[in-house]
Amino acid sequence: MARRTLARMPSTPGTPAPGPQISVLDPETDPRASYLLSPALTAPLVARILTSHSAGSHRSVAPFTGQPLVDLPLSSTADVERAVDRARDAQRYWTDVPVLERAEVLLRLHDIVLDRQSEVLDLIQAESGKTRASAFEEVGDVAQVCRHYGVRGAAYLAPRRVRGMLPVLTQTRVTLLPVGVVGVIAPWNYPLTLALADVLPALLAGNAVVLKPDPQTTLTALWAAAALEEAGLPEDVLQIVAGGGDVGAALIDEVDHIAFTGSTATGRKIAARAGERLIGATLELGGKNPLYVAADADVEAAATGAVRACFGNTGQLCMSIERLVVHEAVADAFVDSFVAKVKALTMSPAMDYSADVGSLTTPAQLERVETHVDDAIACGARILTGGVHRGDIGPLFYAPTVLDRVPPQALCAQEETFGPVVSVTVVSSDAEAVTVMNETEFGLNASIWTRSVAHGRALARQVRSGTVNINDGYAASWGSVEAPMGGFKSSGLGRRHGREGIEAYTEAQTVAAQLGVGMGLSLDTLFSLPEGRGQAMLTGGLRVLKALRAR
Repeated sequence: MARRTLARMPSTPGTPAPGPQISVLDPETDPRASYLLSPALTAPLVARILTSHSAGSHRSVAPFTGQPLVDLPLSSTADVERAVDRARDAQRYWTDVPVLERAEVLLRLHDIVLDRQSEVLDLIQAESGKTRASAFEEVGDVAQVCRHYGVRGAAYLAPRRVRGMLPVLTQTRVTLLPVGVVGVIAPWNYPLTLALADVLPALLAGNAVVLKPDPQTTLTALWAAAALEEAGLPEDVLQIVAGGGDVGAALIDEVDHIAFTGSTATGRKIAARAGERLIGATLELGGKNPLYVAADADVEAAATGAVRACFGNTGQLCMSIERLVVHEAVADAFVDSFVAKVKALTMSPAMDYSADVGSLTTPAQLERVETHVDDAIACGARILTGGVHRGDIGPLFYAPTVLDRVPPQALCAQEETFGPVVSVTVVSSDAEAVTVMNETEFGLNASIWTRSVAHGRALARQVRSGTVNINDGYAASWGSVEAPMGGFKSSGLGRRHGREGIEAYTEAQTVAAQLGVGMGLSLDTLFSLPEGRGQAMLTGGLRVLKALRAR
């Protein structure tokens, strides 16, 4: 594979345009860049990992600089068993804590995250390489989720009375009980949000949780665990184990429900194992998300929104837009505006809000991005901007890239790139746009830009996607935390957020009480009447209930 690195490329006609401007933070001289290397910060966090120190260690690396961040002890499979045992013991008393008291823990966490955001923003940036603005999305998101479940969670979990078999005589209630111990396998791309997105509703529902963060972003997850303890979560209710796939596999074999965010390939394996054990699985998986610019769209607004939708978090977002579908009536105007805005983006490892685009997080992601771009070019695609590794800024920076004329056989036409790369496809009608939007195995997120919300809603009903945003890229649906979020097709199972997001971590128990037994009004008495009289009475009763439109 030929790596196109700006620092090594001659300035010749045909060379991909570098695009974004450079603003470099020197890690050797800026004290903010070395802040996280202090043992005073990292040692108390690392001590929270449940480990017997028998599985070795992992050295995480700062994406901005390529320099080591911290050495983390890894958990063994025996440590996973021990963590689940401790969590199971703690869950027995945690479930007896009144739900309103459990909710107060989330509401206190809301304040801690906002009050101490500078600290956790530094952690997030150091581990993931994202911009300060993208890191703040995580702070705001966690506060939103804490507030929502802290305020609404008790109502979601409250026992509810439903109509019984016999009016008046049968009293039926449905109670939601915790499943027990929930395992959460969190990815590296949103180390605070996705460490807590499933943990918080699971805890509120009365479960204990064992969390396995990605090795690259374990410090942020440990910070979140410490913040929860500060908010009042009892000891051992949340356990942290550290490691890779072997630790995750061991976790699936021990818990009562597994939540996973990551690739579709890994999600299929987790779903298969969960199915063998007959435990629940909540899976948010890959996406190849489209954004459609309709003929009646506000072109400038759509171009501005598309830049954020494509390149927020350096494109390392499951809901990120990777395919632009543009109506031919506005294609030239939109593409010109969009490409100009992409070229104006600022790339930097700054630990403040000055950067528009940050680093990729891992060498594997850089390799994937380069492979997809190289393959697209080999298949005949044209680079409108970007297409270069920006090693002059940092080891894992890659210029925001816009591709045109990407053929369907290209890797980036079907596979998730998970980086700052987007393709443009021009269509002649709404019907063609819907066809293009739906022609992948994924269905996680979509975006439609139009001046008519009614028009957008009509198109949204035809799009096979778990969330559809009208005149927004992804934040509107993700931030509407009372609404469920999840994927169609190969993009996952189950839903996060809202009522669905907390009910996933419960078992529904129905308790039906029959009254009137002492007066001979029981079902047993009715069914024991001779010569079918009981059955005849039930037949008549069923006809009456239908006539009354009784539920």
